[in-house]
Amino acid sequence: MREHPPHVTDDDVHRQLWAHWLPDVERVTHLPVGFGAWHWQAWAGGRPRLFVTLDQLGDRHTDKTLEGAYSAAAGLAARGLEFVLPNRRTLLGRCTVPLGEDRLSVTPWLEGTSGDGSFTDDQARATVDLLARLHGEAVPPTLPRWRPLVHPAFAFRLETRTARPWETGPFGEYARTALRERLPQIREWTSAYHTLSAGTDESSWVPTHGEPHTRNQLVTQTGTYLVDWESAKVAPRERDLATLVEHGWGHLVDAEPDLLTMFDLEWRLDEISQYASWFEAPHAGSESDEVALRGLHHELRREPRDNSCRT
Repeated sequence: MREHPPHVTDDDVHRQLWAHWLPDVERVTHLPVGFGAWHWQAWAGGRPRLFVTLDQLGDRHTDKTLEGAYSAAAGLAARGLEFVLPNRRTLLGRCTVPLGEDRLSVTPWLEGTSGDGSFTDDQARATVDLLARLHGEAVPPTLPRWRPLVHPAFAFRLETRTARPWETGPFGEYARTALRERLPQIREWTSAYHTLSAGTDESSWVPTHGEPHTRNQLVTQTGTYLVDWESAKVAPRERDLATLVEHGWGHLVDAEPDLLTMFDLEWRLDEISQYASWFEAPHAGSESDEVALRGLHHELRREPRDNSCRT
């Protein structure tokens, strides 16, 4: 998130790091990066040592599923998947610890660069290779299983929620009006999504990252790492391959077009659902609010993705 969390101080984070991961921590610095979670840089010995993440629990994760996702990634790294940047465990063996109602986790601090989400030819081919290795692994026992992220009654509930003005902040009414204008399409998308999800074959599911685009790839002097394993799940492999197809590299992958369509619909509907909750709640017009508003407009208006791929 671009702004500092209103309910957690740097001292709160410092104390948890000192107690569970880094007894010699000197200071923490909030990082205005990412979206959906908060981050800090933790220093010790005069240099950055840890990348710190604060995840919220709720519709996407319980304490058990968040811990399970991060623990599964640590297990995959221990098996020899060198491109997995795992969370560092506490002395008690956990990957997350409570901080209020949220959960704190850390990874080693590595110097490197990330992309803008798109792929060069070399990046696309390298991503195909690493995903093939990930999808070929046995499923870690703690890895959460995929399930539809949006309820079948989502459109009906959204219609009810948007029936009255959202006087919640500077963007409330704009968001509510935009959602109501697209309710017929949201109904169609939700119906198609659940029809496709009902036909998935769980016996073929594999470990997936969920968002393996280049914003979640860290290029360092020692190699490229996949980061942010919060979204990891046992799921159809198309959950990961959809990212490559979206950016025009479908000719590099073998995938089921219907499943690619399903995950395109899932992304759109889940984003709309999260943004609806965002603007239905109080907000002040921050930079993060502006990013969310642009995201809502994009998902309501964009064309369906071209799911052409190698067959």
